[in-house]
Amino acid sequence: MNGTVPGGGPGPTPVILMLPGQGSQYPGMAHGLYGTEGVFTRVVDEVLGLLGAEGRRVREDWLAERPLVDIDDVTRAQPLLFALDVAYGTLLASWGVRPVALVGHSAGEYAAAVLAGIMNLPDAVAALDARVRALATAPRGGMAAVAASPALLQPWLTSQVVVGAVNAPSQVMIAGPEPHLSAVTDALDAGSLTWMRAKATTGFHSPSVEAACASTRPAYERIAYKAPRTVVVSGYTTRPLAEPQLSDPGFWAMQPARTVLFGPALSHLLDGEGPVGGGPFLLVEAGPGQGLSMLARRHPAVTRNGSAVVPLSPVRAGAQLDIKQLATVAGKLRDHGHRLGHRAPSDTVTPTTPSTREREDQRWTATAGAA
Repeated sequence: MNGTVPGGGPGPTPVILMLPGQGSQYPGMAHGLYGTEGVFTRVVDEVLGLLGAEGRRVREDWLAERPLVDIDDVTRAQPLLFALDVAYGTLLASWGVRPVALVGHSAGEYAAAVLAGIMNLPDAVAALDARVRALATAPRGGMAAVAASPALLQPWLTSQVVVGAVNAPSQVMIAGPEPHLSAVTDALDAGSLTWMRAKATTGFHSPSVEAACASTRPAYERIAYKAPRTVVVSGYTTRPLAEPQLSDPGFWAMQPARTVLFGPALSHLLDGEGPVGGGPFLLVEAGPGQGLSMLARRHPAVTRNGSAVVPLSPVRAGAQLDIKQLATVAGKLRDHGHRLGHRAPSDTVTPTTPSTREREDQRWTATAGAA
């Protein structure tokens, strides 16, 4: 599976797709692609269309200058992150790029499951709808990034405020309901630990959402699970998704309440003894923002094996920034030996109209692509 870095070797550098989750959203994200990139637009419309009237309200708030419901609210962030992750992944597939593996952070793993064919889009969206409605009833809370190891944080943790995500050896997220979370962050200040609030109004990946998640199990029991077409390394088990977790409704239903182990999952994926060899790889972040790209660039294996990292999204909102970033990624893929199809942009930004390549776009909507 190994390719080569630019300059020689037998084939293109293998691509690993990274899909971000809660906290990566920002106002104006991907506005420059909606209505101009046909594949992207149609996938977003398909996801939001499956959500019916609520999907229309989600779209309106996403595109509004002054949304009625804030984008960080669970009822907006969760469906939009899923829709955009799947749309970005499908757009990349429409260029002819086939990743050797996918890894998602938090809700990004759910998008990875669709892109890899573990579940079909209508089933996944139906369960997502149940998940969002349930999480909206959970106690108000939040998450915070802390520059510390899980072990170092132990004295400050409680039964309600726990480690919600391990992103790197000394970079974790704590999560929980209010006022418990604020009490812990105040204590961290007193202990001179560096922390920052994450963009979440719910205590994801903490006991405060367990009851809500458990109530969604029936929705996941209705899904017909299939073996993945592409390796998906789970951010919950840190290993490739396989039975018994693969088709376990409880595994999928309880993900928003479980600890995310993205750092260890990425380490396993980049390990020479891992499921796709030791690289070098081209790690492409397919979703809003560049948070996972920042984590990946700091990973010692990326430097050690000559891998490269590139995000499909800019770090901030801007229509031209969105379009320019796609051209940057296309150029990076070509530099790494990938022969892209005619749908891919040139390395020089050329604005397109919604009707451009319309017939080719149609075939990428019904299945939301395939990694």
